Amino acid sequence: MIPRLALATLGLGAACALPVPSQAAACEDVDYEGLSYTICEVDPASDDLRLFLTDGNGGLYGSFQAIDREIDGEALVFAMNAGMYHPDRRPVGQYLENGEEVMRLVTNAGPGNFGMLPNGVFCINDDTAQAIETLRYEREAPECRYATQSGPMLVIDGELHPRFLPDSTSRNIRNGVGTTDSGDRAVFAIANQPVTFHEFGSFFRDHLELPQALYFDGNVSRLHAPGLGRSDFGFAMGPIVGVLAPVDEARPDG
Repeated sequence: MIPRLALATLGLGAACALPVPSQAAACEDVDYEGLSYTICEVDPASDDLRLFLTDGNGGLYGSFQAIDREIDGEALVFAMNAGMYHPDRRPVGQYLENGEEVMRLVTNAGPGNFGMLPNGVFCINDDTAQAIETLRYEREAPECRYATQSGPMLVIDGELHPRFLPDSTSRNIRNGVGTTDSGDRAVFAIANQPVTFHEFGSFFRDHLELPQALYFDGNVSRLHAPGLGRSDFGFAMGPIVGVLAPVDEARPDG
C-alpha cells in the first residue's frame, strides 16, 4: 500500500454555523444497482474549481474547515479529498497548485492502489477539468492550472480498468471523479457504503456515462457538501479538491 495516514473516521461534521455558499456545484444522493452514492456535478467553465494543499502560511490545510477559515467572502460549496499522500500529507505523485509544481509525475508501477497501472491525473484548467491516464498526460503535456495524480484509473476511454474483477470481495468507502473527454463536465462521487473497484468504476461508466474516471482514495474518503448538511470529518488530509462560491448567509447554530 502507498503510505498515508491512519484510516479516517467518516461522519457528519460537528461544526456549527457553517457558511452556506451560493449555488454552484450541485450535490445529490443517488442509488445504482442497490448501492448508494453521493455525487457533486461541477461545470468547469463557470464554477471556481481548484485544488487546496498549502495554506497562506506555508502549512497544509488538512481539513475543509481550515480552507473556509482562510477564504474571505467565499466558502466551499463542495469539497473532497483528492489524491493519495504520504504520512506527512505530501502528495505521492504529480501535484500542481496554481501553476506551481509541488511534486513530479510518477510513471512507474508500484505498491498499493496508486501504483496499480494505469493510473491517472486530474487536470484543471481555466474552463475544463479532465481525468487523464498518466502516460497520455506525460505524452500530451496538457496545460493545467491545478493537477493531482492518483490511481488507479476507474474508466479509461469507456472501458473499466483491466484489473477490476466482477467477483472481487475487496470493499471500501471509495471516492473519485469522472469527466467527459472534452472536460466540460466533471462529476465527483463518494460511495455511502463499502464498494468494490468494479462496482465503483461501473457506476461512473454505466450510470453517469462518463468515459474517463479516476480513483482518489478509499478508507480516508470524505465529502463536504453543506447543501446536503454534510461535512465528513477525520484525520488531517493531503490534497483537497473543491469549489468556492460567495457566501450568502451563515447557517444558524445547531
